[in-house]
Amino acid sequence: MAPNPFLGVILHAIGGLASASFYIPYRRVRHWAWESYWLAGGFFSWIIAPWVLALLIVPDVPQILAQTPLSVLFWAYFFGAMWGLGGLTFGLTMRYLGIALGMAIALGYCAAFGTLMPPIFDGKFASIVGETSGQVTLLGVAVCLAGIAVSGLAGMSKEKELPEEQKKAAIKEFNFFKGILVATFSGVMSASMSYGLAAGKPIAELALQHNAPPLFQNLPVLIVVLAGGFTTNFIWCVLLNVKNKSARDYIAPVSASDGVRVPLLSNYVFSAIAGTTWYLQFFFYSMGTTKMGKYDFSSWTLHMSSIIIFSTLWGIALREWKGTSPRTHVLIAIGLAVLIGSTVVVGYGNYLGNLAGH
Repeated sequence: MAPNPFLGVILHAIGGLASASFYIPYRRVRHWAWESYWLAGGFFSWIIAPWVLALLIVPDVPQILAQTPLSVLFWAYFFGAMWGLGGLTFGLTMRYLGIALGMAIALGYCAAFGTLMPPIFDGKFASIVGETSGQVTLLGVAVCLAGIAVSGLAGMSKEKELPEEQKKAAIKEFNFFKGILVATFSGVMSASMSYGLAAGKPIAELALQHNAPPLFQNLPVLIVVLAGGFTTNFIWCVLLNVKNKSARDYIAPVSASDGVRVPLLSNYVFSAIAGTTWYLQFFFYSMGTTKMGKYDFSSWTLHMSSIIIFSTLWGIALREWKGTSPRTHVLIAIGLAVLIGSTVVVGYGNYLGNLAGH
């Protein structure tokens, strides 16, 4: 299958839009604890959607997984579980550093580690650095990190401009040292999704041998990686269900805390929509990686930058930046422009690599 960097960038952008949008349906869930709707949606994110779409599109999925060496299954699953830990600690990053600073640091680590570590482990980094196309692609990675930093500055500026009572609420648990440690752990662990997909490449190769459409060769890989992510999230949510006595949420028609009627069907429907939308980020991400040529390691950078671009746009649409200063608005605009520019630079680097390959 011939590389097509332009199509790859478009597919990564669609995946970023799905990631930035998935939480919106959760806003319609009523009278459930966070752990309850997170787990309900998670069944669709990590189990139902990966299996259904893979079975519909890729032939012989059970046989492909049965023929995969156990070591490959283990590492793909393991890195998926590590990625799950990163997602769980992401919330602590927000708690100790605030939304803007926490997200900028965590996603910055995630983008850097998820992009650079796979080629380093594969022993390909030196050859990438030695080629013009590789240097351009790495420049795109650096531009992305700069865009994340500017977006973080915009968020910090926004937090400073909050009303006094909100400032006090935000500063109450602020702990820079703890926050940096947690953000580092979260960012590095979240990057494990990139490692898991890299470890699962033999599964994709088997899928191609079973006549899987090349664009969808990674769907069986996602089944294994996301099963690992489901494991860590399932354990944590069940522990919270027990601790917070919220396990009854899944079946109780009336809320235990205030006696209000719970819209069970509606809660499940919106959780399913949220969970499926979440999965679509990696559905399109896995497609995009197949089109990026020899520099598919840059896919993770494109994914991270797309998430921040569309998250910021959603924030503007939902008027989350209302009342902030012109300086903050300028920083938002610059951050978005730099992130969009990073996707162009990465795409151009892949284009050069494609030309060199011919």
